[in-house]
Amino acid sequence: METIEEVFRKAAELPEDLQKEVADFVQFLSAKQRRPLRTRLRLNWIGALRDIRDKYTSVELQHKASDWRIGKTSARH
Repeated sequence: METIEEVFRKAAELPEDLQKEVADFVQFLSAKQRRPLRTRLRLNWIGALRDIRDKYTSVELQHKASDWRIGKTSARH
């Protein structure tokens, strides 16, 4: 494995546009490392739609959620 100094020396020999890509990638890796670890999935939402269980099927709810995401307001029937 190359040392970081060798990698930087090689990066310095690259054209300016590729040096920018290297810098962007290093910044991406740095940000990725700082991200907090994900916590366990919380399931406190379970049962939240119980009151509309008899009104919509799961497929209809999927369609409604899709409509909401893309900003449609018309209901599907």
